[in-house]
Amino acid sequence: MDRPEASAGAAEPEGPPLVPKDVAAEAAVWITRLHGGHRTPQMAQECRAWQARSAAHRLAFERCTDTWQDVASLTLTGYATATAARGRPGGSRAGRSWPWRPGSAMALVLAASVLALRSWSAGDAYDTGVGEQRVVVLQDGTRLSLNTATRIRVDFAESRRTVKVERGEALFEVAKDAGRPFVVQAAGTEVVATGTAFLVQASAAAQPGDQALAVTLVEGQVVVRSVAGDGRLLQQPWVMAPGQRLRLSRSDAADRPATATRWDRPQMDQVLAWRRGEARFDNVSLREAVEEMNRYDRVPIVVSGTAGQRRVSGVVKTGDNASFAQSMASLHGLVVRHHGDWLELAPP
Repeated sequence: MDRPEASAGAAEPEGPPLVPKDVAAEAAVWITRLHGGHRTPQMAQECRAWQARSAAHRLAFERCTDTWQDVASLTLTGYATATAARGRPGGSRAGRSWPWRPGSAMALVLAASVLALRSWSAGDAYDTGVGEQRVVVLQDGTRLSLNTATRIRVDFAESRRTVKVERGEALFEVAKDAGRPFVVQAAGTEVVATGTAFLVQASAAAQPGDQALAVTLVEGQVVVRSVAGDGRLLQQPWVMAPGQRLRLSRSDAADRPATATRWDRPQMDQVLAWRRGEARFDNVSLREAVEEMNRYDRVPIVVSGTAGQRRVSGVVKTGDNASFAQSMASLHGLVVRHHGDWLELAPP
């Protein structure tokens, strides 16, 4: 496995090579799928493509395979004992690197087995807090990246895979399964796919005209349609092409469809900047920029007077509203007023 270059005079780190935790979890899911009763040549081909992504992916799969062979006779009681000794599994944030030891590898493989036995039929829920992000790998190999303040519910059945976005934003990298479509429900609509990548953002849309849903297709093809029996937000199905974004707004009447159905082709680097802990702005109003930044911080910014009309461009780190407010004040000749649990940006 490739390692970063060490600085001059630095000691070589001890212990086994590091494997990102989310990659280790994905390897465990692949092992479980390949050793299950529904293995297909296509599944094996997709697994090889997954391993080809990096040396870390290959190393994770090799170690998971070795561990699977070593612990194949263990029971779920053994898994419970192993995980209890290590504390709560999955408590670290996605993306953190950690040394792969035999015990931890065993816990991951057996954890994947537990998930497979549960069949995902009980409506498993996942959520993130304000400013938190999380990666979830489902039983079928689908990868979900959850953005700040997001809650989803998973319900897998024999005929289809369903995920409901109750609030927030999530990137779906869907494992292919032509016989069992992947359906994401949000804001009275369904996004239907078999194997693709797309982003869904659902909001409360408190006022008529507010955005209720945004679907951005990264690759593949999806169909966006109203949930059966509910045509209030979308009257007809829409077939999306890669790079397109569909944005729907709430009507001012419950019995009428969306007042605005907007299509555009955003810059993907900008749309997915949150995965790097960033927000990218391209000539947006300060008010719009503040609304985006407030999603990631429990100390909101309020823009007063004409200050919200200033234009903002650039890349900023999310989760630090105090620094952002101060930067905007310096750039646009504004003042920052502190009001206990919120900040105000206003003309002097």
